[in-house]
Amino acid sequence: MNFFPSRTLALYMAKMLAVRSLAVLAMLVLVLQALDLLGESGRIVSVEGNGQSELWTYVSLRLPQLVQRFLPFSVLLGTIITAATLNQNSEVISMKAGGLSAHQILAPLILTSLIVAMVSFVFNETVVAPSTARLSAWQRVDYGPIPAASNVRTNVWVRDGNNLVNAKTVTGRGTDVVLQDITIYERVNNSLRSMMHGEEARYSGSSWTMTGVSRYDVLTGEEVFQDQLITGGGLRPDQFTLANVNADGLSFTQLISAIQELEKAGRPTKELETSLWHKISGPLSSVLMPLLGAVAAFGLARSGQLFIRAVIGMALGFAYFVADNFSLAMGTIGAYPPILAAWAPFILFFLIGETVLIRSEE
Repeated sequence: MNFFPSRTLALYMAKMLAVRSLAVLAMLVLVLQALDLLGESGRIVSVEGNGQSELWTYVSLRLPQLVQRFLPFSVLLGTIITAATLNQNSEVISMKAGGLSAHQILAPLILTSLIVAMVSFVFNETVVAPSTARLSAWQRVDYGPIPAASNVRTNVWVRDGNNLVNAKTVTGRGTDVVLQDITIYERVNNSLRSMMHGEEARYSGSSWTMTGVSRYDVLTGEEVFQDQLITGGGLRPDQFTLANVNADGLSFTQLISAIQELEKAGRPTKELETSLWHKISGPLSSVLMPLLGAVAAFGLARSGQLFIRAVIGMALGFAYFVADNFSLAMGTIGAYPPILAAWAPFILFFLIGETVLIRSEE
């Protein structure tokens, strides 16, 4: 049960995995960021006023998402490269000859991946979630100008009886919600009768105070202007703040608050609960990678099966990501309970990895 009998050996293997995983991550992110920027640069610079600074802004917002998504892949490939190198140089044979079991050999790699998982969770909470929210808001306005507020929501549609309300930007929470660039489509029997546009609207407790109002009557073709108008008594602020809840753009605590608000409003929360659990199980998937890729570390290198073992390890790792995405999709549509959708692939492939390791090496 002594998983770290040699401090020097543990540091040596942990360093190997960390360096190779970071190298693979840097290569993947660099290539994918370049390809992604090529695809989006045309849309960004097509907006009047956008230029090189906006391109760098896009890179700064997109880069954390790529790091988050491909960090577990990088740990998997780093594990396979590390294991294959140790096997090729007969270092695994030397460790087993010294009395180390397969689990003792893998223990430094698993501990390193656990540290990577904790760093990944903190990185997701502090960097990825805010940048995702900002980028999503920017993309919804086609890379045009958006407010500097961190909790901004853009292009929100709400139904008020038979009428439709569109707010280009929504900032604030609770009774402090501020709507900007609002358009109200007034309908009678599903036929458009008038359109009312306002520059800004604020909630006053029972209604909305709209400023800079213009109302166009479809039947008469007349347009009337008003400095201020009281309207929307049936609209609640949470209809705008909870209309588009992006789980990826919220931190763990913010997502919990959003779920609680939706539950109070009687709205479904299964999809968000699945995303909440996956905010933990997602980064923790890095811990599985040394176990799934460990098959490349064992067996005789001169037997000619090292490449086959590496492919098997890679196949197990990628099978986990496929199962994880499938389970999340099932949780999103309500076919799986949220906790099962987030954790079932992790537990399943942990058992598969342990089974393969014990039956082949222990």
